[in-house]
Amino acid sequence: MRFHLGAWLALAWLWLPGLTRGAEPPPPPKPTLTSEAVAAAVQTVQSLARKSIQDRAVPGIAIAVVFEDRLVWAGGFGVRDAATGALVDADTVFQLASVSKPLASTVVAALVGEGRISWDSRISDLDPAFEMNDPWITREVTVGDLFSHRSGLPDHAGDLLEDLGFSRDEVLRRLRHQKGGGAFRASYAYTNFGLTEAAVAAVKPYGLDWEEASRARLYAPLGMASTSSRHADFLARPDRALGHVKQSGRWVAKYDRDPDPQSPAGGASSSVNDLAKWMRLQLADGTFEGRRIVDAAALTQTHLPQMRTGASPLTGAPQFYGFGWNVNYDEQGRLRLSHSGAFALGASTTVALVPAEKLGVVVLANATPVGVAEALAFTFVDQALHGGQTQDWPALFAKIFADPASLGVFPGFDYAKRPASPSPALASRAYAGTYANDYFGRAEVAERGGRLVLTIGPRGMAFPLTPYDRDTFTYRTTGENAVGLTGATFTLGPDGKATTLTLEALNEHGDGVFKREAAP
Repeated sequence: MRFHLGAWLALAWLWLPGLTRGAEPPPPPKPTLTSEAVAAAVQTVQSLARKSIQDRAVPGIAIAVVFEDRLVWAGGFGVRDAATGALVDADTVFQLASVSKPLASTVVAALVGEGRISWDSRISDLDPAFEMNDPWITREVTVGDLFSHRSGLPDHAGDLLEDLGFSRDEVLRRLRHQKGGGAFRASYAYTNFGLTEAAVAAVKPYGLDWEEASRARLYAPLGMASTSSRHADFLARPDRALGHVKQSGRWVAKYDRDPDPQSPAGGASSSVNDLAKWMRLQLADGTFEGRRIVDAAALTQTHLPQMRTGASPLTGAPQFYGFGWNVNYDEQGRLRLSHSGAFALGASTTVALVPAEKLGVVVLANATPVGVAEALAFTFVDQALHGGQTQDWPALFAKIFADPASLGVFPGFDYAKRPASPSPALASRAYAGTYANDYFGRAEVAERGGRLVLTIGPRGMAFPLTPYDRDTFTYRTTGENAVGLTGATFTLGPDGKATTLTLEALNEHGDGVFKREAAP
């Protein structure tokens, strides 16, 4: 099963009680929050964080809280590396995953404020080389369309190309062949590479690449010295939190997740001390310590509902996405901004702002998402605003994350169940050959060491094929979007040789069918 963690977590913050029943924001209320209430909420979240570490729910956690344009508290719990026991503190750098998205929209807002682009700038004007499957959409799609996930691209378009080792440029080029998707500007589908293209296109008029634009327009002006949109910078930090996955009941730092291809959407890294500065800028309408960093009007546009994303599973209320933010309003008329992020290979992050109360919290964890980051942040906001808990958030999120179906999955077929009477595969020559499609490129099937091996992607990733039932074989996927054991099915022609190869793990949107190429 392929977990759509990023898409589900993008909606998670909208489960808080008191959601409005319409898209129009009510008038902003007067602030009601007190320093005493925030201090009590900090103590509550500290206790819960300690318990999470004691229960080994995650290896390490960092949290920062801002209120009324100041850092109220920041700290760390647990370890950044389970093998060495090195401790987490407020300066420990974590991979942010999709919390990169509201950072990215802040950078683009800064560029919009400079006047050369707008949220309505067409991608075809900024980056004429980019194409989508429909020529009309290619011509009309804007920076804002892609930042609000309303471009018509299907959910998570391009992510599987990244898993196979394609570069950012090549993933974006191949989106012209992407099948599926919904109606342009009339359907919501969460796309890391759609947002990435918008960010890459937005910086072109300024003669910058994305990584330098992020540093120059946001990180450097705020003094976010530990923040970067380059993976190499993350790896160079001596105080960095390694990503952990559960293995035999223990947290293990097993993988290095390199998100550079989708840097604007998921490739930033930072500490909670740095992110506190960014939260203060967001809550101060683009200013920081008396200096204007981002144009207020351009930043405000990121905070407005741009696309309806669905309805809350708890309340039935409508949910919205802005430009890189989840956007909603509670029954007191307070704007709620939020985003969560996840790497299955070892990151879980969340940020939430209540601008009317000048309140913000960010929680970073260095583990496969299990709901701890969300539980901590929900508990803090609930405690601060209501003086108590309206839900048992740790229990709720533990239940949600224990049920894959609730996260949104690509289920596929359960190949762990063997057929009762499988038919033997044909001789290797029936299947061996080169297959191709426009989206994923070539797939080579050849006999090596007495068994068939599938080789695919620019890095030549090799997957041994195990006979399952006649013309269907199994192999085990790897990477951020790995589904575990999956199927490779050949369709034979009249001559007894395969004419097509269908890779189920790549076929969620109908892109996984490869046609045999004629021998040279």
